[in-house]
Amino acid sequence: MKSIATSSFLLATLMILLTACSQPEKVKKPVNFVVIYLDDMGYGDLTQTGAIGYRTPNLDQMAAQGMFFSHYYAPQAVCSASRAGLLTGCYPNRIGFAGALSHRSKTGISAEEETIAEVLKKKGYSTAIFGKWHLGVQDKFLPTRHGFDEFYGIPYSNDMWPLHPRGPGSFPDLPLFENETIVNPAVGPEDQAQFTTAFTERAVSFIQENRENSFFVYLAHPMPHVPLYVSDKFKGKSQQGLYGDVLMEIDWSVGQIIQTLKETGLDENTLVVFTSDNGPWINYGNHAGSTGGLREGKGTSFEGGQRVPCLMYWKGVISPGTVDNNLISGIDILPTLAEIADAPLPEKKIDGVSILPLIKGETAEPPRKSFWYYYRRNSLEAVQDGRWKLVFPHPGRTYTGFEPGKDGQPGTVDENYPFGAGLYDLRRDPGERYNLLEYHPKIAERLEKIAAEAREDLGDDLTENPGKNRREPGKID
Repeated sequence: MKSIATSSFLLATLMILLTACSQPEKVKKPVNFVVIYLDDMGYGDLTQTGAIGYRTPNLDQMAAQGMFFSHYYAPQAVCSASRAGLLTGCYPNRIGFAGALSHRSKTGISAEEETIAEVLKKKGYSTAIFGKWHLGVQDKFLPTRHGFDEFYGIPYSNDMWPLHPRGPGSFPDLPLFENETIVNPAVGPEDQAQFTTAFTERAVSFIQENRENSFFVYLAHPMPHVPLYVSDKFKGKSQQGLYGDVLMEIDWSVGQIIQTLKETGLDENTLVVFTSDNGPWINYGNHAGSTGGLREGKGTSFEGGQRVPCLMYWKGVISPGTVDNNLISGIDILPTLAEIADAPLPEKKIDGVSILPLIKGETAEPPRKSFWYYYRRNSLEAVQDGRWKLVFPHPGRTYTGFEPGKDGQPGTVDENYPFGAGLYDLRRDPGERYNLLEYHPKIAERLEKIAAEAREDLGDDLTENPGKNRREPGKID
């Protein structure tokens, strides 16, 4: 009997081992990515950062279930440059970008640069952009030539059309693209009113269609950049007027994306990033956002121009309801996604660093040690180290002292105000109101060394330094 029992036990054990060996090993799914990029949203435009007259419940929930980065900086304080920095992981001026490209621009993103989409394509990702591109309008610059499988959207800002506040004739008709084909040659107000919903619906469909594939979705909403338009389902819903209505619809959009990820079972292996290309265009008054008390706004290297909210959601990886106060930037998104996807970084030098340790909540040295504020063609206007910010004398835009515009019409600004040197403690004075330069010369000296490194590398028009490592943008013949 003992022999029979022993034999039975051995046989059962063998069967278990054979069954286990025959089971396919569970393969870890690749991580998907959704980057939601707004246009001109300010630091104070979310419920959690002080929005008044409307609420952003889906973004509140995203923060409650994810992470809020309180010291996130757009690559530059203006449209094209900021988007170039986000998609390539480079300071925009490294790759020849400054300002906002127009419909007449003869330059765009170079074929020599690698975008997030191109980096992820090496690992088999499906890629799409829905919304605003703004890295060149000619065929060679379009998203489908730079790693994106699909493009549905506009080639530049939504105010570059015949209804621009400057008056008729300032711009031609605004086209809507499907990949490289213009499907609507003359976007009208009724079309813009559907932009947020239409681009959201396309993103949702792309996620559903690629639920079995790894994917990267770049949802680049044209709003809340002026002119403001909103669909009927949100018109008149806020107590703040049209701007609040627009933000409520954008909040709805974020909710649709996350709901889709949950319904498809993809929320545990999808990282969602939500942020803005720069701060608010303050001189548009009630059609502009809020800096939340930060100094100046869009088009300036002060905090109101480049410091914007950043939220990230990744179920099972990001601890719910966390806040990270480390210095990060949009140029850090590419290397972070590359590390998560185990994709090789671009061959050419980039400036971003992976912030994956911060996303995971690991105790480690801050990945980013400094940030360089460039503006205009190639002017180094300031540097910071995560707490202290040194501002250099420069001519720049100021909104201070001017009456803002109203209902879509801009107010006056001074584009060449002579700002002086300043040292600001961003921990105690994020509004940059108190110049401490004369009280902390050693801190200023340390920051000057960071500036010297920037000037050696990328140059500086203010000190007539050409720099050694700037690259040319793409050009048409």
